Amino acid sequence: MLEAGGTALGRVDAVIDAAVAEKRLVGVVVLIAHDGKVVHRRAAGLANRETRAQMSAERIFRFSSLTKPIVSAAAMVLVERGKLGLDDAVTRWLPDFRPKLPDGRTPVITVRQLLTHTSGLGYGFAEGTDGPYHHAQISDGLDESTVSLEKNVRRLAAVPLLFEPGQSWNYSLGIDVIGAVLERADDAPLDEVVSQRVTEPLGMNDTAFYCREPSRLAVPYVNDQPEPILMSDPAIVTLLPGTAIRYSPSRALNPHAFASGGCGMVGTAEDFIRLLEAVRKGGAPILERRSVQGMMSNQIGELTTLLGPGTGFGIGGALITDPAAAQTPQSAGTLTWGGVYGHNWFIDPKRRLSVVSLSNTALEGMNGAFPGQLRNAIYS
Repeated sequence: MLEAGGTALGRVDAVIDAAVAEKRLVGVVVLIAHDGKVVHRRAAGLANRETRAQMSAERIFRFSSLTKPIVSAAAMVLVERGKLGLDDAVTRWLPDFRPKLPDGRTPVITVRQLLTHTSGLGYGFAEGTDGPYHHAQISDGLDESTVSLEKNVRRLAAVPLLFEPGQSWNYSLGIDVIGAVLERADDAPLDEVVSQRVTEPLGMNDTAFYCREPSRLAVPYVNDQPEPILMSDPAIVTLLPGTAIRYSPSRALNPHAFASGGCGMVGTAEDFIRLLEAVRKGGAPILERRSVQGMMSNQIGELTTLLGPGTGFGIGGALITDPAAAQTPQSAGTLTWGGVYGHNWFIDPKRRLSVVSLSNTALEGMNGAFPGQLRNAIYS
């Protein structure tokens, strides 16, 4: 059991200190909640290396894909209220959203398939620069695009699907399309839907689709040698050979940028752990337990995710189905995901544990050595 001041938490601090000292991370905030109580709150390193501003738990971060579980939770609220159905055809809400398969057929895509990344959609950052998403000028929600949500979804519908919906899993802009669905289903702009349905009831006061207090916003960096470099604007960062993420840090300060349901929010670690703990404890005050049970159940059957063996996908994150195959100390039923600005989170319901790690260093804080080292220290 984790206890403040315990040996396991000393190992957690050692992992954090090493990542900063070795210049893998510029700064990071880690919160660990156990049995409903935050047992460890640690801010380390710098929020702004150029001004020597210290990192603190009150810092605001660009959430990137931490936006997805928030918007997914808002969708589940509307499902509970009968405004939306998981197995509704997307065309019920977006009549013109009819992307075709490469053979010219127009399949039915459901809300559930969008939420679980089984719709046949993809991401521009996962294809080469000659890919169809780039040619169609589709925004991944991270760049400083002047396109509206409606126009971005229209562009997305014009590109062929990667596979028959429900037949495979591929990380995608599906949650951005969900954002457009929520606007129609709740008859309000996405930022209002999310605020009314999720962030306000949970007291996530610093979480929004743009940063209202720029002085609190952590400065982003990109891993390099001998130390991370300041992220330019725009910045093109290699994710995998032949693929790259196009960032625009200033997007977080633009109240006119479209509300990207997949990547567009900002907030604090303190806010985000409120969401994780609400889900872990059964959903109150935003959701009923049965909805949370669905979110934390494998929704994709035997389909494989990019995380490899032993993982499925729920609603809002990947699900550990076989810890031994996944090579993790986390329990079966753990929900987890990350964010490309340098973040990672998980909920382990069996251990009554919620963890969020927000860094200002892409990509070490998401898929470098740090998340695994932090996880192992917690479970030590």
